[in-house]
This record gives sequence, C-alpha cells and structure tokens, in this order.
Amino acid sequence: MSQRTGRPKSENPKSNPIHVRLDGRTKRILEEYCKKEGIPKTEGIRRGIEKLRSEV
Repeated sequence: MSQRTGRPKSENPKSNPIHVRLDGRTKRILEEYCKKEGIPKTEGIRRGIEKLRSEV
C-alpha cells in the first residue's frame, strides 16, 4: 500500500472551538499583545487562559 498523504496528525489537536465577542478595549489589548509577541490571536488567547490557571 502507498503511504498516506496529507497533513501529519498533531500531538495536541485543537478540536474544541470557542467563539467570543470582545469589546473594543479588550480587542485592542489582545491585538497589541499579539503584535508585540509576533503571535496569532488564538495563541494570545491560549496564553491568557493559561495565566488563569493559578486562580483556579
């Protein structure tokens, strides 16, 4: 049989979508942070959620 083609499976798949609405101030904060760090907004949101871990 031939080898399977396509994208390789991820070790940590992101298969749980969440949709949020942000006010203008929060959106600007997220965009500024992501621009400064050179990361996509989704990664900025993940980092923010990780910071909440200490409060749980």
